Amino acid sequence: MKALFAALVCIACAGSVQAQQINRAGTAETAKKQKKAPKFKFKGGETFDFGEVKEGPEAEHVFEFTNTGKEPLIIQTASASCGCTTPEFSKAPVLPGKKGTITVRYSTQGRPGPFNKSVYISSNAVTAGERMELMIKGTVKAAPES
Repeated sequence: MKALFAALVCIACAGSVQAQQINRAGTAETAKKQKKAPKFKFKGGETFDFGEVKEGPEAEHVFEFTNTGKEPLIIQTASASCGCTTPEFSKAPVLPGKKGTITVRYSTQGRPGPFNKSVYISSNAVTAGERMELMIKGTVKAAPES
């Protein structure tokens, strides 16, 4: 009985060692893919502060980025945290070493006071499966009453 139990323990240990080796190989392959994968590098960062803006006209900022990866970067979607914010981006792939832009517009009309809005980007960049977040913030100065 003890011999049977010992044999089962040995088999279980051998199986877990093999699983660890497979996992290491998978990790190495993933790391190799990540080195080649497209990557965002935003000029000026991923957050933009408008400071104080007047109520009425749209506030607009263009996020400029470079693809620092080794494969074309493709943005699949860009969605905003609310209907008052509108993202716009090029559907064309951004080749390695080339620049691209994401324009974000915020409707200030009827929204005096501070704001902090997010735009979520889905792409084939290193963070695939996760959304990248760009942020805009500022304060809308109320329009003078007429």
